[in-house]
Amino acid sequence: MPPAFPSADLLGSIAGFLTTAAFVPQVVKTLRSRSTRDISLTMFLSFTVGVALWLIYGAMIDSLPVIAANAATLVMAGTILAVKLANFRRE
Repeated sequence: MPPAFPSADLLGSIAGFLTTAAFVPQVVKTLRSRSTRDISLTMFLSFTVGVALWLIYGAMIDSLPVIAANAATLVMAGTILAVKLANFRRE
């Protein structure tokens, strides 16, 4: 009997793609406007650290979907965080 759901890696890959792709519009908007006034520094700092930890966890368990999704998310979240930190004194 075939499984009711796709394989765990396929499911993880789809979930990782969707949650990572959700960041693209925010990164584009942040880079275009250079505005981060409405982004919480505390939230984004803790989110970025959390994503880095998920990336390390993915490497520890050798899970390509976890590694790929979190590596891409870390780059995007890190980009937004860098702009936020650059704007911190100004905002």
